[in-house]
Amino acid sequence: MSHLRREIHEQPAVLARLLDEQAATAARIAAAVRARDVRYAVLAARGTSDNAARYAQYLFGALAGLPVALATPSLFSIYHTPPQLRDALVLGISQSGQSPDIVAVVEEGQRQGALTIAVTNAPNSPLARSAAHVLLLNADQERAVAATKTYTAQLAALALLTAQLSQDDDMLTALRSTPQAVAETLRLEETIALAAQRYTYATECIVLGRGYNYATAFEIALKLKELTYIVADPYSSADFRHGPVAIVERGFPAIVVAPHGVVYPDVLALARDLIAREAELIVISEQSELLGLARTPLRLPTVLPEWLSPFTCVVPGQLLALHLTLSKGYDPDHPRGLTKVTETR
Repeated sequence: MSHLRREIHEQPAVLARLLDEQAATAARIAAAVRARDVRYAVLAARGTSDNAARYAQYLFGALAGLPVALATPSLFSIYHTPPQLRDALVLGISQSGQSPDIVAVVEEGQRQGALTIAVTNAPNSPLARSAAHVLLLNADQERAVAATKTYTAQLAALALLTAQLSQDDDMLTALRSTPQAVAETLRLEETIALAAQRYTYATECIVLGRGYNYATAFEIALKLKELTYIVADPYSSADFRHGPVAIVERGFPAIVVAPHGVVYPDVLALARDLIAREAELIVISEQSELLGLARTPLRLPTVLPEWLSPFTCVVPGQLLALHLTLSKGYDPDHPRGLTKVTETR
């Protein structure tokens, strides 16, 4: 068994452990945030972690009332012209905690007196040492280059912090259902392995999501690019209408991520337009109407609240990337030209 497949299947256990072991830490950090006059959040991340940060944009904004900006790390590490971070919550996200540019953002936040948090899998990393507070992923070592269990662990850490900021016990209860929901979603693997064979010779696709699953679209596209070398472009359903829709022609593959929620009708409307343009849809949803439009329907077995749906929606994408990699004859543990830790400045 590849490291990648093993780590995909470790996700329920990793999530359960994180939610148990980091609950008290998240509560302490939330109390520290409430004790400060925090007006907004600045999030620094790269790669997969940047997709977790996109999820946090919706979490913090919709559920904790915090405006969120994604940092521009080069302002800190190359231009040496950091913006003012007064009254900010500065949060760095990195599974390895090694990238100097992400560390630079958190270090500058600390220097300016902002409240700083690191979300990382490495407790002794430069990122963890640079922050006043640390939320650990507790995911054990991730050996595959493509991040899977650390991605969903990052989602869990951010969701846990948001629930504590909101002081909402119902949110915490709902969050604790995610390990089992992910376990049930993993049962789709055989179906997805068969479906992947159809796309063995695919070279391009789009991945569409909106709202909380805007992050999911980006993460699935990243997995396809780094593992299968497909040119996979992620979009929100709104942005895709503003020009990129022109690329769609007969047989063009489109992965549509659309569980139930307030953005579902918009994504459904776009899916219908794509069918009219003769695109081929791969749909990740539990909604029968949308699944009925798909050439490859991937029905989610569990219904989660919309804010938690990225936990299950990303899993079919991970499995599709894994089995498409195998179908193309590539090594899922050693994608070409990549290493596990990427350090940027």
